[in-house]
Amino acid sequence: MVNCCGLLTANKEPVPLKSVGVELEVRDHVATVVSTLNYENKEDKPLEAVFVFPLPGDAAVCHFSATIGQTQIVAEVKEKQEAREEYDDALSSGQQAFLLEESEQSPDIFSLSVGSLPPGESASIRLEYVTELAVQADDGLRFCLPAVLNPRYQPQGASVQVTSVPASLVPYSLSFSARVSSPRPVSKVESNCSLDPLQYLNPEQTQATVKLAAGHKFDRDVELLIYYKDAHQPTAVVEAGQASAKPGTLMGDPVVMLSLYPEFPQAVMSSVASCGEFVFLLDRSGSMDCPMDRSKRRETRIGSARDTLLLLLKSLPMGCYFNIYSFGSSFQHIFPKSVEYSQKTMEEALKTVEEMGADLGGTEILNPLKHIYSQPCIPNQPRQLFVFTDGEVGNTKEVISLVKKNSGSHRCFSFGIGEGASSALINGLAKEGGGHAQFITGTDRMQPKVMQSLRFALQPAVVDISVTWDLPKGVSVTVLSPPITALFQGQRSLIYAQLTGESSKAAEGCVTVKYSLAGHPSQNQLHFSLKPAEDTGLTVHRLAARTLIRSLEMEERERRGEQDKGVKKKVVEVSVQSGVSSVFTAFIAVNKGDGEAVQGPLVRRNVPTPKMTLDVMWVRTCGQMLKIVWIRTGLCIFVSFPSVPLFLLSSTAPKQPPRDPLLQLVSLQKASGCWVLDPALAAALGKTSEEVENLKLASEVWATILALIWLHGFKMDAQDEWQLLAMKAVSWLRAQNASCVTECVEAGNALLGCNVKKDVLGL
Repeated sequence: MVNCCGLLTANKEPVPLKSVGVELEVRDHVATVVSTLNYENKEDKPLEAVFVFPLPGDAAVCHFSATIGQTQIVAEVKEKQEAREEYDDALSSGQQAFLLEESEQSPDIFSLSVGSLPPGESASIRLEYVTELAVQADDGLRFCLPAVLNPRYQPQGASVQVTSVPASLVPYSLSFSARVSSPRPVSKVESNCSLDPLQYLNPEQTQATVKLAAGHKFDRDVELLIYYKDAHQPTAVVEAGQASAKPGTLMGDPVVMLSLYPEFPQAVMSSVASCGEFVFLLDRSGSMDCPMDRSKRRETRIGSARDTLLLLLKSLPMGCYFNIYSFGSSFQHIFPKSVEYSQKTMEEALKTVEEMGADLGGTEILNPLKHIYSQPCIPNQPRQLFVFTDGEVGNTKEVISLVKKNSGSHRCFSFGIGEGASSALINGLAKEGGGHAQFITGTDRMQPKVMQSLRFALQPAVVDISVTWDLPKGVSVTVLSPPITALFQGQRSLIYAQLTGESSKAAEGCVTVKYSLAGHPSQNQLHFSLKPAEDTGLTVHRLAARTLIRSLEMEERERRGEQDKGVKKKVVEVSVQSGVSSVFTAFIAVNKGDGEAVQGPLVRRNVPTPKMTLDVMWVRTCGQMLKIVWIRTGLCIFVSFPSVPLFLLSSTAPKQPPRDPLLQLVSLQKASGCWVLDPALAAALGKTSEEVENLKLASEVWATILALIWLHGFKMDAQDEWQLLAMKAVSWLRAQNASCVTECVEAGNALLGCNVKKDVLGL
């Protein structure tokens, strides 16, 4: 079922949240976010407000406080049941109390309870969290402030309480500002929302501020992409321990954060694997019918996914195996088991893909994953799983645990489509599956991001990864991060470690990452100073605590049912000591001042999060009723309709947009990599059949070179999308050992009006 509890309509009840202010501070690749939520009770009764909202799934929530009048109450982290009982006791005795807790189903959903606000009273809630920013395909760092909480599909079990209203009716405003600093200059900051111009704070342009333009409606995620010059160098940050904490504890000792960006030998990187089992798992739930963005083109998520599968299938190497699963409330697969990639199997798969719609109901991802993992692996064909979803599931932790359990037999690459996709699900799938996560939002094209992940999947797997430390005498290390299971060219790997013992401030440490790549042993080293950095506060400690807490929570889920309660106890201990929330703890604040107890029965109000609105019409076509659903703004929700009388509401069907010329050309490529000289190819190249015919030249060689020249001459801006299938075409041409290649290139340039050199084509 889809859980959308307490859906508010035009006659919505008043809610007390008036405004949200967000201040973001980014230092290199670490973000500190301070959110201030302002409440006001305009009713004539005391009020309890409940606000369910999303946060990044890997955020470390580290501060929670409330200000009522002139009184500030700073919350403490306590064991969750203890915190709930303290909150209930406070409310029953007429005191004001505030409770912040993480969902037990998904670590990216929090609920905030604001209790016993007297009539006419205001309260200001301050929430702080820290998080690392993910590296994107174009080297940008991505920050996302989730504004929307999609209705989460619940596969039977505990519900996530979400109250939603149309985005235009969200009764609170958002202000947002960001400060960015780095050792390297800030080259630009981009966003899916309108920004005021970037303001540099120093001549070196290493510090800058930016804020949302006036008039922003809180109807979408706020996404920032931050770009530095000479980005992503290996770094180490050592942070001093907390003076008040006991030495030898996590918060009392220094903690180091290592950011590693492995560089692999070019010879290995230029080689592409010719084997592998590629399993594509596509979400076909109803929400995949939402548009990718708000532009006039109105491309849907499912439509973009179909186009992406076309590129993927054309780019697979001969000799590999593949299968395509799709899922909603149930799941389907094209072949009973993975089949060898050939012209026949590729055509059969593409025919099925073209007919795929967002028509399978809810989002039950667990069962298709179980079915995939139940299939025996194919010898010498490493399994690579690609998951495409808009991430609207309620059993996130159960799904991620399943992927981790099977991490030894595959790599998992995940793609979060659209705003509101669960960062906990998308990042968790890739992290536990040893793969890479990508998010596609706003006007992003899905294809280049997916093709980057395919290039990662086709690279030789990095195996035998080990990390060794060389530290001064008297200093020992406790690694807090789980072992590194995957390394990719240019992608960051983070390691957190606790340093215990004394050393001189001038002392240095060294960490070495060793691994084997395509049979060749390799290593990367990073030397770093043990002198603590200045002005980092406890950011690194909190991120390290969050990393340790998430690892322990995963271990606890794996042991669930056993009698050992030690892991849960350890999570609570680390959470309370560090002040970072966990699934077993909550923030609790109680106003124990001398004011009068709040009188009267409490009224409970759910504070709505934004959603999209759907327009629906029924059309009779060929004697049958067809339901048409389209979206104006916001989030998709699933709706059901009673039977309706048979009558015609519209006699004209919308025109299908013309197919993208690149996809038109790609669709004609054969599985072997070549193109065939026929009228369809001529049309894709913008020529007539007579113009492309050349009786002197071998037809398939001539057709393939024409296609390559067109790609290089007209579609260099989309090279990331067609690079792999072009490499396959070049390999096919080389295997033909044709003597007319030079003549074909010259004739092709003349015909298409290009000037592409033979060596540029890879010939």
